[in-house]
This record gives sequence, C-alpha cells and structure tokens, in this order.
Amino acid sequence: MMLLTFQPLQTNAATKTKTAPTTLVVSKTTESSEAKILLGRLNEINTMDKSNLNSLEKKNLRKEVRTIRHELKESSGGVYLSVGAIIIIILLLIILL
Repeated sequence: MMLLTFQPLQTNAATKTKTAPTTLVVSKTTESSEAKILLGRLNEINTMDKSNLNSLEKKNLRKEVRTIRHELKESSGGVYLSVGAIIIIILLLIILL
C-alpha cells in the first residue's frame, strides 16, 4: 500500500519543470470579455509607476485590485471543498471500499 502512495510522488517530482511565477491564475471558464477587461486593468495597475503616487492614491489602487480579484473569483465558479469535507469523503471511501 505504501509503495503505491510514494511512487506517484516520485514520478511527479522527476517531471516537474520550473515555470515563471504568476500573480493570478485564471481558468478557461473566465475567459469572457469582461474577465479580459478586468485582467487588462490588473496588468495596467501592475505596470504602473507607483513611486510618485501619494498614500491615498495607493490605497485606492489596492482596493481596486482587491475588488477586481474578488470579481474574477466569483465569475470563475467552480466547486471548493474544505479540508473537513475531503477527510469525510476519504473516510467514506475507505469504509465503503
């Protein structure tokens, strides 16, 4: 049983390649026109020179980034499982199988 659990981890570690870090991962379901506009705005904010902004303008930009990310998460949908739900599912599978 333990050999079966460790073997996939070893094969996964051997095939991993390094990728460039990204700040926001967007699934294919959010590639609507509205999501593209929001992502464009996020990229615009990230490339902006913030050194000459005052603290109020920086605060407003942070709030805008948070709201954009929140909207992107809401529009992506998906099913999220908590750790407790995953443990219960695994226990049920072990008991039933």
